[in-house]
Amino acid sequence: MRVTATETDSTERLLIEAAQKDPSRFGDLYDDYFDRVYAYIAARVRNRAEAEDLTSEVFQQALAGLQRFEWRGAPFGAWLFRIAANAMIDRSKRAAREQEKAAANPAFEVFAPHFDEEIDRKARLSRLVQSLPVDQERVITMRFAEDKSIREIARELGRSEGAIKQLQFRGLRTLRSRLDGRDD
Repeated sequence: MRVTATETDSTERLLIEAAQKDPSRFGDLYDDYFDRVYAYIAARVRNRAEAEDLTSEVFQQALAGLQRFEWRGAPFGAWLFRIAANAMIDRSKRAAREQEKAAANPAFEVFAPHFDEEIDRKARLSRLVQSLPVDQERVITMRFAEDKSIREIARELGRSEGAIKQLQFRGLRTLRSRLDGRDD
């Protein structure tokens, strides 16, 4: 039996509404998204303990903010990935501040993760993905954060593979131009 994107959206929406009424039902959403959120973070921080901490932080923030979540047609996962991206940005900023304190006062020892231009670039890329039109953001997130194939995305979104390829192409072209400092 094939599940359509509409059925998936309806099921997800019911899970969200149930969790909003009864926070103990959040576990269903947690179970559905934990692996994807963890993989998204782990691919970016490359430190298992930090990925675990950030994943935990994402779900704590999601549960705390669930009452404010409004269904707008984008998957719940997009909201979670946005929380994850912001959590990684916040953590990298904290690490930078800690390094500045340590550099200013050599007696002040801080064991902070290494902060460099690569982290800034990834944080900027995450913000740029979030600024894409909803369809492009959804395809880029599903393709690269969730590591889904064009065929899987097309099936989930109820679109042709050609349409998904076109959305991916446009999204990547926009991201590339914005990363290069051009706003096409």
